[in-house]
Amino acid sequence: MNGRLRVLPLLAIRNVRRQARRSLLTASAMALGVAVLVFSRTLADGGHEDWIESGVRLGSGHVAFQAPRFRATSNIEDRLTASAAATAQEALGVPGVAEHVRNVAPRLEVQGLANSPTAAVPVAIVGVNPDLEATFSELADRVVEGRYLQAGDRLHAYVGTRLADRLDLEVGSRLVLTAQDARDEIAGQFVRVVGIFRSGLPVADERLVHIPIGTAQSWLGVGADVTTVAVLLESGWVVPDVLQRLHDVLAGTSENLVVLGWQEAMPQLDAAIKVDDLGNYIFNFILYAIIILAIVNTVLMSVMYRTREFGLLRALGLTKRQTAALVFGEGVFLTAVSGVIGMVLGFGFTWVFFRNGLDFSFMLDNDFTFSGVVLEPVIVPAFRLVQVVRSLATIAFVGVLASLYPAYRATRIDLAEAMKFEA
Repeated sequence: MNGRLRVLPLLAIRNVRRQARRSLLTASAMALGVAVLVFSRTLADGGHEDWIESGVRLGSGHVAFQAPRFRATSNIEDRLTASAAATAQEALGVPGVAEHVRNVAPRLEVQGLANSPTAAVPVAIVGVNPDLEATFSELADRVVEGRYLQAGDRLHAYVGTRLADRLDLEVGSRLVLTAQDARDEIAGQFVRVVGIFRSGLPVADERLVHIPIGTAQSWLGVGADVTTVAVLLESGWVVPDVLQRLHDVLAGTSENLVVLGWQEAMPQLDAAIKVDDLGNYIFNFILYAIIILAIVNTVLMSVMYRTREFGLLRALGLTKRQTAALVFGEGVFLTAVSGVIGMVLGFGFTWVFFRNGLDFSFMLDNDFTFSGVVLEPVIVPAFRLVQVVRSLATIAFVGVLASLYPAYRATRIDLAEAMKFEA
């Protein structure tokens, strides 16, 4: 019995080689399909990472510490105390988190009005640390006039192009910012425009104003309090692990703060990525279904044409289960070889030709936006170990699934009929 079992894999490989032309055509189609899937998956992962990176840099980061009600109210009363902000900073230094942190930017945000002699516009006023924010936010790189805020600035503001047009502002112009302070009183602050940016997002270009955080804290009377501690991580892929670690660290604290991932802070972007992923999964399902049908066709045709051979093997002592195992092995072997070749071709082709990115600028207008982010025209594919593991697991599943029916059909061959000589 053990001798037969050792021979079965060799027989399966031999039978695939015997039908060389059919096996080669099927394997080629499967390898091409797997290569296309690998290419599309790496491109989709890279595109999603770009979306997330752009979104978090213009938003509150991969991870944000806030007071529990601030996201719902945007009210300065729902701010983080200096003690809570310090606790957040300490939590970012624990093992399992610290190695993933690229930048941390405290912010003080309030809703208010920007007034000039010509008009008044509702705006989001954000007090920032200029040095930290310059390496955190993309806004510092979107200057069209003047410059971004610098350390030492006090009564300065950085505004968008649309806001500058509506208020008739230019670099050096003065405007008045008004908002509700910590005492529930309306307070005003004179500032001078030091720079004008163009982010590509109409809402940001018309509604966003950056001022030094020290000026904002003094003006609003909040001391060293902030509304958000924004955190930029090395990658969007590590967010779930970092969030879990932070939740564990903060579980015993008495401070009034919560930690949010970018999915909670930017639900529109999260929904857009999930919808795009769904489209990719549907495409993958269709392609895998085609691959499965190709395997079933090849192995099943082999079974139908080898009725006499199976009858002879049964007469020599092969059981129904061993016959099924032989056919099953042929399907799995054909899938494994073509799948691995397809993976190598897919990753190799993507790495050789597109590792520096695929340029879609001919398809996108300047500053093309989607779900609150500006899409970059060049998408860099993402190569991850988890992709290889998932691809191997999927190939194994496809091979098993596609080989079940041909193996079952092989067990239904009637021994007496199979041994009859053809007329």
